[in-house]
Amino acid sequence: MQRYLIDQMNQAAIEFVRKYTREDGSLIWRDEWPGMDGSDDGYESFLSFPLFYLIGGSEHVLSEGQRLWEAVTSQFTEYGQVHNEYDGYYDWMHHGESGTYFYYLCMADPKHAENLKRAEKFSKMYIGEDPEAPNYDPELRMMRSPINGSRGPCFEMTAEDWSTHRPILAHYPAPYADIPGHEFDDPGTALDWDDDVVFDAILKTMNARMVPGDVPLNLNSTSLVANSFMLTGDEKYRRHITDYVTAWKERTDQNGGVTPDNIGPSGKIGERMNGNWWGGYYGWRWPHGAHIVSESLLIGGQNAALLTGDLSHLDLPRSQLDMLWSNRIEEDGEQRAPSKHGAQGWYGYGRPNPNHYIHLYSLSQDEDDLNRIEERCGPIEQWPKSSGFFKSGTHSPQHWLAAMLGKSDTYAQDAVETTLGWMNHRFDEIRNDDWKPDEWDVHHWQNLNPVIPEGLLQMTMGSPSPIYHGGLMHARIRYFDPDQARSGLPQDVAAFVDSVTEDSATVQLVNTNLSQARSVSLQAGAFGEHQFTQSDVVEGDETSSTCTIDSNALSVELPPGTEIRLRLGMNRLVNQPTYAFPDFS
Repeated sequence: MQRYLIDQMNQAAIEFVRKYTREDGSLIWRDEWPGMDGSDDGYESFLSFPLFYLIGGSEHVLSEGQRLWEAVTSQFTEYGQVHNEYDGYYDWMHHGESGTYFYYLCMADPKHAENLKRAEKFSKMYIGEDPEAPNYDPELRMMRSPINGSRGPCFEMTAEDWSTHRPILAHYPAPYADIPGHEFDDPGTALDWDDDVVFDAILKTMNARMVPGDVPLNLNSTSLVANSFMLTGDEKYRRHITDYVTAWKERTDQNGGVTPDNIGPSGKIGERMNGNWWGGYYGWRWPHGAHIVSESLLIGGQNAALLTGDLSHLDLPRSQLDMLWSNRIEEDGEQRAPSKHGAQGWYGYGRPNPNHYIHLYSLSQDEDDLNRIEERCGPIEQWPKSSGFFKSGTHSPQHWLAAMLGKSDTYAQDAVETTLGWMNHRFDEIRNDDWKPDEWDVHHWQNLNPVIPEGLLQMTMGSPSPIYHGGLMHARIRYFDPDQARSGLPQDVAAFVDSVTEDSATVQLVNTNLSQARSVSLQAGAFGEHQFTQSDVVEGDETSSTCTIDSNALSVELPPGTEIRLRLGMNRLVNQPTYAFPDFS
């Protein structure tokens, strides 16, 4: 079934590109697009291509992925949103979404000369080395604005910047309850962004309070910098990430254990927010509250832990999950944690998001983090077994975790069937898509892309899908084809990581070819950051043989039509992470 999915996605990529792009790879769409929003959606339309290749997709899918990345870059340069091959200015929720595309390309082909130059060029914009884009202040260890990019930090947002988002934000609660002339008491009140008078008041208030300065969302930029470290090994990138994550930990400590969501231009908490630690851009109040704050802290903590091997960096996101839980209330017989904070205190109570805890536990493998999941998110065996898809095909990790803990024996079948079902659904929409391109929304293509490999990633690599808004792939096992010297499962080979523990991963490997042998190389960690210690051949509940290993990679020879189950011992986070391929000689 895995090999069938891979074959179908290889073909799906061709049909999708044929229908929605021109000969030069640009999207069939309108000639003009205003505002600061949109380039991320162009990139998101194809970001699954290099991710699919990393799992085992065809060389054609990777080459198309590279060509389409360059085409989107050129097209949105014409629109005026991309400058110097990078988004001119926007926030790091959206930079993070589009950035994953580029990270996957670099990971798939770390010797691609142009991408290497681009990676270092982009990182310079965020470590204080690009005078045209001085987004980072290394002395204060802070980003200078929530809106940033290749044109540098934005200190005043314009009406045009928000032109494409005004109809959408009219349905969201307003960013502040005390906007002059439009005050209200209910924190859920929405204001009409389409009304020019109302919008002018909203924009003036946002400019007065939200920019310039730093916000937790900017921690998503650490993935861009980590990407350069994985390509070059340059110590300055690791130093920047640890400095920046540590700065946010210190701000959290200064604020009584709550991460502030706004840092003023001189480095003070609440400097432009009347002393309030809440109210920043994509902060505790607006627009999504704890969901985005928690994600950004997780991304920063994960990247710092990856590059240093020090799991204590996860204390920053863990502390905020604990802080939210400490402010819980009981409602209808259920414990509910807040998601937002404003002048009236904490509000927006609901069940904690299991995905945040899953990402924390997947990297930490700390028993206390597992207990947090079961205490706060309910018994894992009672979670829904249907693996849903979200934006751009992001696959829910909840059923995956249940399988890794031995609490589900239907996960693999469910992941395959759900993926196939969504591919069929998207193909139906593609073939019945009779809209005119000038009527399409900027999200049109990403919602139709039938290349949705996240379920395959979870099954084969023993990890949840990366955090969507810019997280890296913190996988337990990565595969290579030693005969073709490329990333991904070799032809005819299928794999399923059916268990992960703190010091091991158990993987089933199958050669579905009945006449030809296959070789597959396994790497300990997506970036070779772990080290294999031994390999046990497992048959049923018994170990039939054991081999001692001291390497971050090993090769397995699979005769025709054979399968094997290996329990691989490993020491985690003991090697310097890198995109470099293992030695196949």
